[in-house]
Amino acid sequence: MSVSTKQQRYIGRKRRTNVMARKAGVASGLPRLIIFKSNKGVYAHLMDDEQGKMLCGVSGLKLTGTGTERAHAVGKAIAEKAKAAGVPQVVFDRNGYRFTGQVAAVAAGAREGGLSC
Repeated sequence: MSVSTKQQRYIGRKRRTNVMARKAGVASGLPRLIIFKSNKGVYAHLMDDEQGKMLCGVSGLKLTGTGTERAHAVGKAIAEKAKAAGVPQVVFDRNGYRFTGQVAAVAAGAREGGLSC
């Protein structure tokens, strides 16, 4: 029996969620809304796996407020950019992070901005 560290559990979750989101996106022809969190901010990117390129991205580094407020604003901004690019619906890829706090705020902001995820 092996000892599982927090980092190893995160890597396993990340691997599983990325594969599931990629399969769902390719099967339905939808781009992925990928979330990345760092100690300084939260980032959101739209990735088209069929073409293998990034459509647009948003960073929360220059925004003010608490972490969840900035994440909500990032969700709204990525929804606006997605609608400008002609993408009404996406597959949400939480990138191994749990669906609470900033990750849930990005999803709520994207939905509020008119993006279906």
